[in-house]
Amino acid sequence: MSILEVKNLEKSFDNLQVLKDISLKADNGEIISLIGSSGSGKSTLLRCLNRLETVDSGEIIVDGDIMVSTLNGKSVYANETVLKNIRMKTGLVFQNFNLFPHYNVLRNITEAPIFAAGIPKEEAEKTAFELLDKLGLKDKAEAYPYQLSGGQSQRVSIARALALKPKVLFFDEPTSALDPELTGEVLKVIRSLTSLNMTMIIVTHEMDFARDISNRMIFMDQGVIVEDTTPAELFNSNNERTKAFLGKFHEAV
Repeated sequence: MSILEVKNLEKSFDNLQVLKDISLKADNGEIISLIGSSGSGKSTLLRCLNRLETVDSGEIIVDGDIMVSTLNGKSVYANETVLKNIRMKTGLVFQNFNLFPHYNVLRNITEAPIFAAGIPKEEAEKTAFELLDKLGLKDKAEAYPYQLSGGQSQRVSIARALALKPKVLFFDEPTSALDPELTGEVLKVIRSLTSLNMTMIIVTHEMDFARDISNRMIFMDQGVIVEDTTPAELFNSNNERTKAFLGKFHEAV
């Protein structure tokens, strides 16, 4: 059974259509990378899946709960109870960390479990310390974001997303704000999460990483899904648009 299903999703900004009839499925434990040039629609798709953007029409289903459907050609979102239930099942790692600057690391991680999910403080902190230990940050619980490197900040962001034990974890270009050395550090952490058997949807420009970690790769161009296939098949594609994109990547490296 699919834990995430998207059907015929459409999204426009003013008169510019950025998502055109997008449909995809993700199974439990599956790792999917979304790739494509800037402006292809991949980040907008991720934001729609997290309700940071509203869709014009289409359907999104998360673990059996309908987030949004279409009635008379317009999107209709579920009530707040259903939407909160969906939020508890999903996590998002932003490209620019989005940590609360006035909270220390421990509170950044425990804020949502305590105040959104109603988890007792002692239990939330126990989980937070376990995550910090797993991510190599056990000595940073009392530190504030300004005292962290970019790589450490992103690892805290990952810990915060994991604290609610989501079924689906989204990454929006998690290394775009990092220098090459710190990029490797964060990618190593993301690779370590594969043992959790959690569905991950990753928007990334790191092609080697995407090829190594993904069960499937989705190539988007001009708001449509051009290919949705295995990494091996994608990198050997005969599709001209795919070949042109991957060719530019190889030229860059």
